[in-house]
Amino acid sequence: MTNNREVSDFLKSRRARITPERAGLPVYGGLRRVPGLRREELAAVSGMSVDYYNRLERGNLTGVSDSILESLVRALKLDEAERTYLFDLARAANLKRPRQRRRGPQKLNPSLQHLLDGMSGIPAFVQNGRLDVLGMNDLARALYYPDGQDPAREGNFARFVFLDPAARDQLPDWESMAHDVVAILRQEAGRDAHNRDLSDLVGELSTKSEDFRTMWAAQNVKLHRTGMKQFHHPVVGDFELNYQAMQLPGDEGLTLIAYSAEPGTPGHDALNLLATWAATLRNEVKLNAVDLPADNAAS
Repeated sequence: MTNNREVSDFLKSRRARITPERAGLPVYGGLRRVPGLRREELAAVSGMSVDYYNRLERGNLTGVSDSILESLVRALKLDEAERTYLFDLARAANLKRPRQRRRGPQKLNPSLQHLLDGMSGIPAFVQNGRLDVLGMNDLARALYYPDGQDPAREGNFARFVFLDPAARDQLPDWESMAHDVVAILRQEAGRDAHNRDLSDLVGELSTKSEDFRTMWAAQNVKLHRTGMKQFHHPVVGDFELNYQAMQLPGDEGLTLIAYSAEPGTPGHDALNLLATWAATLRNEVKLNAVDLPADNAAS
């Protein structure tokens, strides 16, 4: 994921979706040979020379001022996530380029796991920027691992979505979820351009999943904050939950995800049923784990 290539592909993709009408330019008869605006048209709308814009679209953001970036934001009609991504790309282009670094396996602070465990009424978990799940509470495990498998074996949500055949059954709106996952990873790639673990994950998914390759090439980005997700659970059935994504202060790159539902909705009823089922599973595990050395000794 070289910065110049990412900048060039992103600007081209955003320019291709802006029609002359949207840009406020006069439209003349005849067939246009390019989708969206021509480079000279975007340069005019942005208030810069064609040569300067060509330099930017070749991927060179070195020394570009914030005012120039803002003019691109306006001309390309970028949303908040896209604006953030463009500025992140510019920041990375103007830093000394360190070698890509690997980060050792992240571990969740015990105090954060205690916080998750205390959120007993809602599914909640903590993930990092590349969507590694670092900790969950019991209700989240019951939601995502209904067959009782060890969550540690499926610790990355992007791998689950694209590489696990069960994902399409468990996530009724799989395609929308998959697009969101790719957009979140691309947003993180702009923010942390020299994260070798992240680039390795993108390479792995690109190699193993045609769906991921196609979605990655679309250059879409997304800020993961709030929304709604659909679930299919073998015990609870089909339901929707609202989610909130909260950045954790003091733990850069970590996000707490919590699900909830309005009282009286099917999602709220599903959560109550899920909690009852999860409690039953916990009790069964405790019964199966009873220590029997005294009985063995007596025999």
